[in-house]
Amino acid sequence: MNATRTHLRLRPPAGSDVLPYVYQVTKYDPADRDQHGHYAGAEPATSDHGPVEAAYLQAIAAFAEDTGVDQLAIREPQIGGFAHFGLEPPVDGYGLADLFPAGLAGFHDGALVPVAVGLELVRAMLRDNGAWCRLEVEGSFAVHVGWDQYLYVGSSRPCEAALTRARALGLFPERLDASPYDFVPDDPQHVQRPADADFWAHLHWAVGAHRATFLEETYAGNASRWHRLTRDNFEAVRSQLTPRSQLAVWPDLFTDVDTAMASLPDEDLVEIIWEDEDGRITSTVADETQFEAVTSRIASASSAAVVSLTSDERHPLFTAVLPDSDGVLRARWHTEPTPSDRDWAFLKTLRRGQVVTGTVTTIASFGVTFVDIGGFTAMINIPELSWRPFSHPSDVVSVGQEITAQVLDVDMARERVPLSLRAVQEDPWPQVAQRIGQVVTGPVTKIVPFGVFVRIEDREDGFQGLVRTSELDESPGDVVVVGDALTVKIIEVDLARRRIALSQTQARTTRQEGDHHS
Repeated sequence: MNATRTHLRLRPPAGSDVLPYVYQVTKYDPADRDQHGHYAGAEPATSDHGPVEAAYLQAIAAFAEDTGVDQLAIREPQIGGFAHFGLEPPVDGYGLADLFPAGLAGFHDGALVPVAVGLELVRAMLRDNGAWCRLEVEGSFAVHVGWDQYLYVGSSRPCEAALTRARALGLFPERLDASPYDFVPDDPQHVQRPADADFWAHLHWAVGAHRATFLEETYAGNASRWHRLTRDNFEAVRSQLTPRSQLAVWPDLFTDVDTAMASLPDEDLVEIIWEDEDGRITSTVADETQFEAVTSRIASASSAAVVSLTSDERHPLFTAVLPDSDGVLRARWHTEPTPSDRDWAFLKTLRRGQVVTGTVTTIASFGVTFVDIGGFTAMINIPELSWRPFSHPSDVVSVGQEITAQVLDVDMARERVPLSLRAVQEDPWPQVAQRIGQVVTGPVTKIVPFGVFVRIEDREDGFQGLVRTSELDESPGDVVVVGDALTVKIIEVDLARRRIALSQTQARTTRQEGDHHS
């Protein structure tokens, strides 16, 4: 058996795209099953590396020919991990070395191979060499290799000639409703984050802000490469990534080798990553029985890190999966979502101008108000709290208060959402503009070198206007102090700059003219 086939479901979801003709093809005679349906004959559960194996491959070729396909797509490839559970001994290169001369990175999701290469992949899977994948042509053909020499072939056609050929080869095809190895996502509701323009903008910002240092590229199950990211090599690394790979962004994990080795658990399966003096990064998966050997191997490394393989203890900054060159995300596998990934999913639902409801969580000492909107923390800068003047944000909102605000922007790169509380309130400034020419009396609120400010409304958050020194009444002995009541005339309201100009001298003239006419 092959341990790389553990992440499978035995029944496809309702409504899934199942091929209409699915056959289980085996070397096991159904007449040799016991009362429970289990095979009880003499055929071994391993490949014979001979005529039976050849019969399997010839049968698949016949099904492919009947279906009319000449290329197969590799889907969800997996490489044997640290432990090998196959019934046959492990093989160097997992039996793929001659099929992908450029290296294992050629064994990736979506890679198209001729049927002849597909048959060699099936051979490697039948022999439990350590690699596994689905071989499919969307909507028309599929080959899945299961445990113990069970083969599953799906087609859009009945493939009567292929069935006859399989039987002539001494195999036993049986019709099924579906392959037990059809792909089924762990969480059908999960929306996978793609490595799109927003992802790269966010990563570029994180690298520049020294928040992100490493990019982990997983191109097949249990097979990954690590890249140290800088502003200088960012685009070079991006251009060399394997199609449809899973990406995980990490902070600077590395420390000196001794410290890293001291952090190894007493027993567990972990990933050990190290960087040599030339900047090459290597990783391996090991358990406690291999720690001593790995420690000796990396003694000359410049730095190292130990990363848990348990999802609960594995915490990258954010993740994504590479879409195809046309921008469509066709890879079906998912990364384990991080808090940042969940933030991304929420931010994708927001639009500029949208009205949201949230709860004030913090009023920072520097004045910014933080608001929880659906589990994401948005912010309100001081000018967006109110149209009216105030001394401190706590004059307008309080922690725990539920508020309604408008989304000003959705910054996907920095994962920031500025809100405006005043945008959902009526703007009172046009009404203030209608008061130009009015004479009012109000208290002096502030004295500055170029004049004084006077509140023109009888309320704590009333608007204030500036009386320039040239517009002050310069009667002998007059000294203005904060709190004095001044009678002023509203002479200008600048709606664009939100400023009010007042005049004490013109107010006196207006009053005198009124007295004269009366």
